[in-house]
Amino acid sequence: MYAKLILRSARRSAGDYLIYLVTLTLCVGLFYAFLSIASSHYHPDIGAEFDLTGLSDGMKVAICGVTLLLWFLIRYVNRFLLRQKQPALAVQGVLGMEPRTMALLFLAETGCMGLLALGLGILLGIVLSQFISALLLATYGQPFHLTFALYPDTVGLTLLFFAVTFLVTGLGSARAIRKMPLLDMLQATRRNEGDLKHSRWMPAVTVLYLLALAGMGAMGVWLLSLYDSPRLPLPGRVLYWGNAILPPAGVAGGLLWLTRRRVWGFPRLLGYLMAVAVGCGLFAALTPALRRAYFLPLSAENLNLYLTFLVVDVVFLICALFYLCGRWVGAWKGRSPAHRYAGENLFFFGQILSQLRSTSKSMALICLTLLLSLFCFLATPALAGWAEGYLASRSMYDVQISSDYNQVYDPADLPLEEYDLVTQFLEARGIAVEADCTFPLYLPREAQFHQRYKYDFPPVAMALSDYNAIRAMAGYEPIALAPGTFATQWRATAGEEDRSAFLAAHPTLTTDGGTLTLSQTTPACTEALGQTLYNDYTDLVYILPDEACTDLMPVGTNRYLTTAEPIPYADARDLSAAFRRTYSEDSVEGQPRYTIRTRTEQVNESTASTFLLRTGMTYGAVVLLVTCFTILALQQLWDARQHRYRFGVLRKLGTEERALRRLVSRQLAFWFGLPVGVAAGFALVVVPFFFATISTEITAYLGFSVLLPQAGAIAAILLLLLAAYYAATWTLFWRAVRGA
Repeated sequence: MYAKLILRSARRSAGDYLIYLVTLTLCVGLFYAFLSIASSHYHPDIGAEFDLTGLSDGMKVAICGVTLLLWFLIRYVNRFLLRQKQPALAVQGVLGMEPRTMALLFLAETGCMGLLALGLGILLGIVLSQFISALLLATYGQPFHLTFALYPDTVGLTLLFFAVTFLVTGLGSARAIRKMPLLDMLQATRRNEGDLKHSRWMPAVTVLYLLALAGMGAMGVWLLSLYDSPRLPLPGRVLYWGNAILPPAGVAGGLLWLTRRRVWGFPRLLGYLMAVAVGCGLFAALTPALRRAYFLPLSAENLNLYLTFLVVDVVFLICALFYLCGRWVGAWKGRSPAHRYAGENLFFFGQILSQLRSTSKSMALICLTLLLSLFCFLATPALAGWAEGYLASRSMYDVQISSDYNQVYDPADLPLEEYDLVTQFLEARGIAVEADCTFPLYLPREAQFHQRYKYDFPPVAMALSDYNAIRAMAGYEPIALAPGTFATQWRATAGEEDRSAFLAAHPTLTTDGGTLTLSQTTPACTEALGQTLYNDYTDLVYILPDEACTDLMPVGTNRYLTTAEPIPYADARDLSAAFRRTYSEDSVEGQPRYTIRTRTEQVNESTASTFLLRTGMTYGAVVLLVTCFTILALQQLWDARQHRYRFGVLRKLGTEERALRRLVSRQLAFWFGLPVGVAAGFALVVVPFFFATISTEITAYLGFSVLLPQAGAIAAILLLLLAAYYAATWTLFWRAVRGA
């Protein structure tokens, strides 16, 4: 009998369970697919120079951590289903069923849906895992072959993770049923989220925002006192003054409102602070572009603080917008009779306003979550491309050895080694060497040896013959220098403006071997030659004729090697360990510091980290996105069941089916379009600001021409997912009200 009750109840709630089932199946499938590459049974052919141990461990932690977000979705859906079923459960209680039995029936019903979602999700995960495996093999530069496999440990972890989540959430719902009075259960469908006038969430957000404005104002005033000058360009001065005036003006307005709050009202304060937030957000968003255009003296720490302030502005604006949205719609309805009484608009406004007054907090949270999801989607290609481009520039050679003199104060302790240990190790392991270059790095003037202030370290110099040797190893043509001239080698992150300004200010170079003039044929070289070539906090290396280096002070020795074949991972790991046993990598006062980097280890570590970043952020963004769409869909399906009588009245009054369909479309378009549109609008501010803060790295390692098509593809996928959820919700909504 109980089994029949469970099946009948599940069949009656098929519409609600369908959205829940599809969403949960998708999440389980993604969980299994992403986690499958961490299985102990997954052994792709990626070559001896790669190792997936670190990637597997990281994937387990990242995917399981992100999937904890699903606990909120499962808990929310259980609360939604419980609220919907409370009248039926109350009737069962009136007929004599014990609360414990009712709770067990509800737990069994949701458990059956969960088990069905687990089964379907694992099957979907087997298919999706092929795409994840193809992405992994492409990342490591290996061919992909289609192979469907079921990994027992991944299946067990998936079942365990979701079963525990279902059980904990279901037991919480069962406990709520046992303690809930029957009268409250009967009236559950008549209760809303809460009266907007008595909600304290927006006043709390406002107080926190005023505190943030105080911090923004203090920082703005401090920067204004340091850098404001009549010599600055007008846009730069406007930026400094705007960041110093607007935040204190917001705080002053809040304090003034406290003296007349009964007269002005809380919405007026929110309107004023929203105007201030728009101005503050605009100045914060323009800061990176103006800093780059006018060379404003703002550090990376300042830019990070402005990014934080921009996020605070966005959060406050979204919360205030949804808090006041109901008032704005109501005011528009009251002041525009032509719109109010046109067609079915009166009914439409009633439907919208009845929910806006009670769901402002949940809509604001959904919008913020959608914005976070959009940011994760759009930022992932930039961050991953940055990491991949940086890897290519720092793993130029199979073995890189460098030394650091920055803790050495006695010239007798300078690191002037030949690193014979590496030669012996490679010979012992039978690893053939194609090219080998050991070269010293010099200080142009010996007096610069004690120049150790941060960001004021002197650029080092190297001989032309050594420079051409490592250029040949990297596949570049050699350069030539006329007698008495020098050239420069620059990091990829150094902008063209910085290079031009430096070279214009330093047309000559004074060294202990004489004064040299900047070469007119090759003044600056920008090819990637590795990151260990440069001194700390410097972006260039001087290239000097060999005879000019004989009188210079060597401060370190680097060694670069390329091998005939990639070094196997086990050999690369043993080489690094043997080197570190002889040469210390720790910063010890008075002692040099040595570093060894093998291409095999760098590629393994960076590729694993990049893949983990890409998959983790993508998976998290998808989970957040489907969670928001599921909640929006369930809210509308709940509204359809609650207001089915209203649609029946419209039908009896003679409203055509086409008009009712249009009314449903408008209502769903409003509830889906409002949070998605607001989130997309704010993403157009936050994401470009983020790209502007890392524009140097994007230009050096990725290129906006590569980034923009990827962002367009992501936007298309998001729109497709939104359209699918909207279509499914519209179909279920119409089925719910069609028979009214």
